[in-house]
Amino acid sequence: MSGAASAARVQRVLPAEAEAELALRAEALSARHAEAEPADLLRAMIEDEFAGEIALVSSFGAEAAVLLHMVAGVDPSTPVVFLNTGKLFGETLRYRDQLVGRLGLRDVRTIVPDPEQLRRIDPEEVLWYGNPDMCCYVRKVEPLHRALEPFAASISGRKRYHGQGRSDLPLVEAVDGRIRVNPLATWGKAEIDGYFDAHELPRHPLEADGFLSIGCMPCTDRVAPDEDVRAGRWRGKEKTECGIHAPRAQWRIMGID
Repeated sequence: MSGAASAARVQRVLPAEAEAELALRAEALSARHAEAEPADLLRAMIEDEFAGEIALVSSFGAEAAVLLHMVAGVDPSTPVVFLNTGKLFGETLRYRDQLVGRLGLRDVRTIVPDPEQLRRIDPEEVLWYGNPDMCCYVRKVEPLHRALEPFAASISGRKRYHGQGRSDLPLVEAVDGRIRVNPLATWGKAEIDGYFDAHELPRHPLEADGFLSIGCMPCTDRVAPDEDVRAGRWRGKEKTECGIHAPRAQWRIMGID
């Protein structure tokens, strides 16, 4: 068992000490792989550091094919966690199926919200309108916490160029007793587009219609040419993130977790 995996186990008993240990581990991994290409970083994480204990979290959104292709190139049996909130575009579900077949992914886990919790909290299915933070929590955050419980580490597709608090995103970080790897943190749109072209990857069908960051249907809008790539998410609201990447302490401050 790797050092990071051991720390994840100890975290449940000694959270403060384990969080400190994980933070140091994350900093060391970031420094060690600072010059590595994303695919090389992924190989190190999947085959060595967290063998059998790491999962990719993917939205199968506009840029998701890049990271999915890289992970499949390392090990197509790597677990892929996909959150089906019940509010996704049909195009996203069909794109997921297309990519799974194209890339040969063998362990895609479609995670859904707790139905009893939905009946209790969102019986009319309009929570997204009145309380989008709670909607994201019950449909995405809480299900993801459950899905990642068996793993010591996860892989995220976040990138610094998306802005909105992501500009200083590290390659590797420690959050809530788990290591999180952000292999594409330093990539910009040119690198993403170049990878799509080089590997002839299919684009999300909504991208051509102006949807550049694709989440749930009620909270996703088209993006104008002069806008930030994530400008279409929760348009008109102060909310800019669904919260799956936020520490649980942040949700507790909000009185939700």
